[in-house]
Amino acid sequence: MKQDDNRVTEQPSPYEDLRGLSLRGLLEAINREDAKVHRAVARTIPVMERLVEQVVARMERGGRMFYIGAGTSGRLAVTDASELPPTYGIPFDRVIGLIAGGDGALRRAVEHAEDDLAGAWRDMMPYAPCAGDVLVGVAASGTTPYVVGGLREARRRGLLTAAVVCNPASAAAAEAEYALEAVVGPEFVTGSTRMKAGTAQKMMLNMLSTAVMIRLGHVSGNRMVDMQLTNDKLVERGARLVAERGGIDVGAARGLLLRSGSVRRALETLNGEDDVS
Repeated sequence: MKQDDNRVTEQPSPYEDLRGLSLRGLLEAINREDAKVHRAVARTIPVMERLVEQVVARMERGGRMFYIGAGTSGRLAVTDASELPPTYGIPFDRVIGLIAGGDGALRRAVEHAEDDLAGAWRDMMPYAPCAGDVLVGVAASGTTPYVVGGLREARRRGLLTAAVVCNPASAAAAEAEYALEAVVGPEFVTGSTRMKAGTAQKMMLNMLSTAVMIRLGHVSGNRMVDMQLTNDKLVERGARLVAERGGIDVGAARGLLLRSGSVRRALETLNGEDDVS
């Protein structure tokens, strides 16, 4: 793919001779650049607010949310999607993360996978995407063919489309109905978008998915009442929540939690209610 020198993510680092910096100077400079990320992400909030409203409306009607990306962006997308079922108790097929090159690309880059314009839609086909679904394309540069092509085809077929990018006026943004553009500036190491751009994308995905899960009712107060009890830590966290909310000791709460199978059902049992809000 031809290099586009107008892309902010590809512009030269403002720092020269990185090996010549002291170790303290190196770390402080990276941290100074990272401080720019939250301001760039904050500027996406008005668009994100409108996007969340639309995603929630579709998911309430049974729609799903897909993430697509390549390289670092794809890994972040798959991570965010993968963390939602254990955190919020949703089925694994409600938010689906896909990376160019398949799951093997999570650990090792797959040559030219991101250059396949038709690849994302082909990867989505086993899930039978439909017009009621949502597609979020994640690409730091906003030019990744895998993401651009996926958004183009999804929008043509009626899916709600959004782009999470770190360049202004990118091809991915042009294909999406909602463009979250966090322009963080040139990277500390020129072109290394796993740094500021990756941090910005992680933040935006966290904000998007967390807001959607809260609006869908998977949080009570500020607690994850639908989390899956997949390890001892989560059982203990759930037991403490049931104990606090139900006014019982932790041992009794743990027993009730294990019998009920979820924090929500345990609290409903204690409160004699049909729902926990």
